[in-house]
Amino acid sequence: MTYHNPPTTPRRSATFDDYTMSEIRRAAATGIYDIRGSGAKRKLPHFDDLLFLGASISRYPLEGYRERCDTSVVLGARHAKKPIELKIPITIAGMSFGSLSGPAKEALGRGATIAGTSTTTGDGGMTEEERGHSQTLVYQYLPSRYGMNPRDLRRADAIEIVVGQGAKPGGGGMLLGQKISDRVAEMRTLPKGIDQRSACRHPDWTGPDDLEIKILELREITDWEKPIYVKVGGARPYYDTALAVKAGADVVVLDGMQGGTAATQEVFIEHVGQPTLACIRPAVKALQDLGMHRKVQLIVSGGIRNGADVAKALALGADAVSIGTAALIALGDNDPRWEDEYQKLGTTAGAYDDWHEGKDPAGITTQDAELMKRVDPIAAGRRLANYLKVMTLEAQTIARACGKNHVHNLEPEDLCALTIESAAMAGVPLAGTGWIPGKGSF
Repeated sequence: MTYHNPPTTPRRSATFDDYTMSEIRRAAATGIYDIRGSGAKRKLPHFDDLLFLGASISRYPLEGYRERCDTSVVLGARHAKKPIELKIPITIAGMSFGSLSGPAKEALGRGATIAGTSTTTGDGGMTEEERGHSQTLVYQYLPSRYGMNPRDLRRADAIEIVVGQGAKPGGGGMLLGQKISDRVAEMRTLPKGIDQRSACRHPDWTGPDDLEIKILELREITDWEKPIYVKVGGARPYYDTALAVKAGADVVVLDGMQGGTAATQEVFIEHVGQPTLACIRPAVKALQDLGMHRKVQLIVSGGIRNGADVAKALALGADAVSIGTAALIALGDNDPRWEDEYQKLGTTAGAYDDWHEGKDPAGITTQDAELMKRVDPIAAGRRLANYLKVMTLEAQTIARACGKNHVHNLEPEDLCALTIESAAMAGVPLAGTGWIPGKGSF
């Protein structure tokens, strides 16, 4: 008698999945590494792994829309003569002119101003559209020094020294030649159409002692009026936060690896840095150990999407959050209305990450004159303002449900975690227990 094994379904390797094999084939064919934007795409512990414990008998909730829940925040009161006062604890992250189109930068300024918050220049200098339509504008001071000049430093409302970015801590940025138009080239003092790579470290300082000197120089240039931020990628948040404070920072901006980028190596985006969730508590602990929590403000960025994310970041000890990718989507980037054109680029609206190629059908991450016409900065600014309004209302709703009359009164006690990993990272109990991994149990 002959026995036949029944047919089985072919198994695909979890290690060598379809995407991994396609990347091996691409590398073998081209001999170059992949460059893209959009931030980490792998699944990481994130704010979705936390839940709020709303009020019931043991806690007293506030009545929605009748009892006040404040959202204002003051940034930079440690040393600056003119600290920044915002209506909401949600700011717009630095995204450069060059990476983004002029109309997109203008729209960010318009939307932030309507919402009562700040926007940030990014690498490449300050555009007149952005300054003219931003009530509060933070000027980024990066290793490249592109567009940097004392006049614009004085015209800004705050200065952000960028040491690192969450998508690429330890690495510099890229801007390919097709996005270096006449105007971008003039602002950055670069040849038109030639690829550029920003430096990964500042040219005139090598450590925290030098950083302190640089901060003092910037204070002198701006007559001690402007708050000085220091932005770090989520690599060693405890020590980086502590050293930034010791160097004299008024505000620390902490960017986790879910933060986006216009262009860098994929190996950087997916394999360098720590999840945003893992970075917040060590940074807060550094501020607490120095007696500077709430005196030096902490802004968290990297994957903030909605009011729940905002509320959770604040509950873990942040003073504010910053959004980048979400703001671009609110303006109209990756919009399905342009799906046919995304398809022609070999991608789809929801997955488009080749921002560095300058072919964005939405007209946002491009310098193409015809594509840029698709961005109406007034309408796009209103869309962003609407989005910021909804995020703020969502955060307020959660705060009221936890019995708080200010979103800054949210605290770790208001949270629990759904996984052991997120409980350990956030320093809050695993749901249904009093156990914080590494801190004992009952």
